[in-house]
Order: sequence, then structure tokens, then C-alpha cells
Amino acid sequence: MLIRTPPRHSPQSSEITPRSVFERRRLLLRAAAAGSIVPPALLGAGVVCAQSSSAQKLAASPAAGPLTTNEKPTPYKDVTTYNNFYEFGTEKDDPAQHAGTLRVKPWSVAVEGEVKKPRSFDLDELLKMAPLEERVYRLRCVEGWSMVVPWVGFPLAELIKRVEPTGNAKFVEFWTLADKAQMPGLSTPVLRWPYVEGLRMDEANHPLTLLTMGVYGEVLPKQNGAPVRIVVPWKYGFKSGKSIVKIRFVEKQPLTSWNLAAPQEYGFFSNVNPNVDHPRWSQATERRIGEDGFLQRKRKTLPFNGYAEQVAPLYAGMDLRRFF
Repeated sequence: MLIRTPPRHSPQSSEITPRSVFERRRLLLRAAAAGSIVPPALLGAGVVCAQSSSAQKLAASPAAGPLTTNEKPTPYKDVTTYNNFYEFGTEKDDPAQHAGTLRVKPWSVAVEGEVKKPRSFDLDELLKMAPLEERVYRLRCVEGWSMVVPWVGFPLAELIKRVEPTGNAKFVEFWTLADKAQMPGLSTPVLRWPYVEGLRMDEANHPLTLLTMGVYGEVLPKQNGAPVRIVVPWKYGFKSGKSIVKIRFVEKQPLTSWNLAAPQEYGFFSNVNPNVDHPRWSQATERRIGEDGFLQRKRKTLPFNGYAEQVAPLYAGMDLRRFF
């Protein structure tokens, strides 16, 4: 049975939180630790994220209808300073502090496995592959926090059709870069590296699944998965692989990183489901970063993160408590 949700529309420009002030404390600390002279413009300021404030703009058309939400986006400073990216550390502010070591140029994404046309795409090819869209998506993480993020990219299906999967392709794997010289978190064996995530073919081809190169109308900051990542808005955030270097089409369900690390806690599907709790956290409610204080009432978590009307048919007849 489908769960009806209210109609959605593209946000007005006045509804999007402006990117006018960047926090700069981390840059100041890094400069001081390195013995560098701190520019006067940084003194007395707050934190900056690992990407420069002169980030390249991306021309994108706003999406419409069910491909976006009309909720107010989370402030840019929260989107770029409160992250999970264990390759740069396990604390939420570690990626913004340490991801400056990531080299995003040159960059290529190898596509291989069960495809008729295996090849590599460099970043320029990806940016020109299809018209870029800005889609405002909800992001829900398994720890109980959420955001609303204006991503820039295009449907992953556009890439998939160009490599022509064979009839044996039933799943898609996404491999994150694993380079200890660039990613200090790899020295900690919290997960089996490289980070691997995966989707069923019908999930990967769904119009909501976004191959993403930007956020807030600019190229992705490094701490958010630069230069290219996947965004799957109806699943918990760890399913959306960052800093992708390889996409593999395979016949068998992939062994994904968190499912290998803790199969009793992280299932392969990991659809947002308020009725299936994580062993250590309730999933019935969530707290919106940048908006909801600890003394404010939590929000109710929406099935499939509010995208049930679009994606529930993918799981018709499945026991979503078993296939969590």
C-alpha cells in the first residue's frame, strides 16, 4: 500500500538559506599548527570548512514536483561541518577539519563488471554527461539526525544507460577512494577499507538516485564527498557513497562496509523506517540539525524518509523488518 504524501514544489530562492558567512576556526587552527602566518582576515572569525570559500559555481536548473522538497534547507555551515566521513575521522567535525588533504584533481571514475561498455569517466565528462539539476532532498542518518540539502547532480540512470549493463547485472557497487596519504582515518580499523556500498539495479535506476557533484549551487566540499558521490534520499545516509572512484555492476548482492562490520545493525537495504529501530537508537523520531535544539520536540521520522509515494513500489511484497 502506498503512503500518500503532500504535493511538493521547488523552493523559492527566498526559502534557501544564503551562504553568506563561513565558519573559519578550523582553518585558523590548521595554519597555527603548521606555523603559518595567519592572514588578518581570519583573525576573530569562526570556522571554515575544508573547501575554500571561492568554490566553483555549478549551473543547475531547479527540479520540480516529486523530485524535490519544499522544506527549508539546512544552513550551509551545518551541512559542511557536521558530517559522517570516517576516512577523515569518526567525529562529526573531523571531515571538515581533515579533508583538506584530499586531492580531487585529476579524478576519474572507473565503471566495470557486467557492462558491455566498461570505461572510465573523468570529472569533466561527468559534469557534461547530462543537464545538472538542483534537488532539495531530506537526509536522514541512522544516529537520529537529519538535514535538508540542496544537492546538484543528475540521475545515476544517465550514466548507467551509457555503459549498457548486461542481463547479469543485478546490483551496483560504489567504491570510495582509499588512500592513507590523503585520508588519515584509514589508519583506524573501524571498517574494512575501501568503503563499499551498493544498490539493486532498480534502486540505482530510480529517478531519485542522484549522481552528485555539488551542493548549494557549488562544487562539493571535500568533507561532503568531493568530487562525486551518490545520494539516495530514501535510505539512511551511509548508503550514499562519497568520493567515488569505482562503480561495479555485479550479479550477486554486494558485501557492503557497514553490513560486514555489524550485520545485526546495518542491513543491505537500509531504507528509512520508523518502525525498525537500530539496536542502539530509536528510528521513530529525528532531530533536524541547525534547527531543532535539544530542548525542542523531535520530528517524527517518515517512512522512506518521506519518499514513500515514489519508492514504496520497489519493495512491494517484501518484509521490510527482515530486509532492513
